[in-house]
This record gives sequence, C-alpha cells and structure tokens, in this order.
Amino acid sequence: MMVTVKIKGHEIAHVPIRDSYERRSLQTANTILKLLGTIGVKEDDVDIPLEPMAMKRAPASASWYFQDHHLHYSYGAAGKFAENLAIVHKVLEIEIAALLEERKSVEDFIFEFREDSDVVEQRKLARTTLGLEHDVIDMAVIDKAYKTLAKEHHPDKEGGDETKFKEINRAHKILKRELQ
Repeated sequence: MMVTVKIKGHEIAHVPIRDSYERRSLQTANTILKLLGTIGVKEDDVDIPLEPMAMKRAPASASWYFQDHHLHYSYGAAGKFAENLAIVHKVLEIEIAALLEERKSVEDFIFEFREDSDVVEQRKLARTTLGLEHDVIDMAVIDKAYKTLAKEHHPDKEGGDETKFKEINRAHKILKRELQ
C-alpha cells in the first residue's frame, strides 16, 4: 500500500520496502551522491551514514558541503531506515530539481538545508532538554513534552524562568526542523 507524506510542502509517495534493505539503502545512497553531483557537490563532500541493519527503525540523513555551507537533511518517521533514506532521496530530488530549473534560488536552497556541523549533538541535547529519550521521533510526543515544559517555565507565570523557556523553545524548533 502506498502512502503519501507531506514534507517541506511536497507530497511524497512513501512506498514500503519489504526486502533487500541493505542493498536498497546502498543503491539509494549512491543515487543521492549522483544527484548532489548534478549541482557540483563532490563525493568527498558528502556523508550518508548507512545503518548496518537497514530494516531497523532508524532515521536516515545526508550531509554535504555546498558553496562553503554545511547542509543537512534527515528523516526518521518512516518504518525502517531504508524507507527513511528513500524519503531523504525524494526530498533532495525535488529540491535539487527546483534549484536546477531556477524555481528556487541558490540562497533559498542553502537556507532550506543549512545546519551547524554539530547538528546531531544539538538534536540529542534538544531531546534531553525536553526530557525525551534519544530516539523519539513522534512529533505528537515532542509537542506534548514541549507544551508541558513551556507552560511550566513561561516567564509570565509566577516562578517562570525566561532562560529555561528560551532553551525549551530552541529545543522544540531544532526537533521540528529535523522531523518536518
């Protein structure tokens, strides 16, 4: 059964993968490398970590350098690593096509994917700040934790903590950007 997911304003077909997970993940990673090559990104400037057990539930990501910027995209809401990597590929395919067809400017493309080089560490810290396990990817769970903590630490509330409130907001934004 094919399901559509909405990511970055695009409707993307999520096709479940039922076999050959590691092989399909390697093929998808190679396709991503070729795709990034179409905009001048060298293979040595790309990092696509592969999960040894691609049928395992795990997020997939791609990081690359483009015009002196560190860019990154990850997805983890699909059932398996191989499926998450396929979604990463589809998002990049759509966004790179828009860039090549000049429907998107270079600046907008960079803005869309720019991340600090320590993005993985920031995401771990964000989950800790919100009191979540390191592998939580359900936005409903993240939103609930965020709302509870934001209400508790809101600066307008007696005993509220503005610094903690800002930290909670930043953590939520980091995770929202990762997962939506």
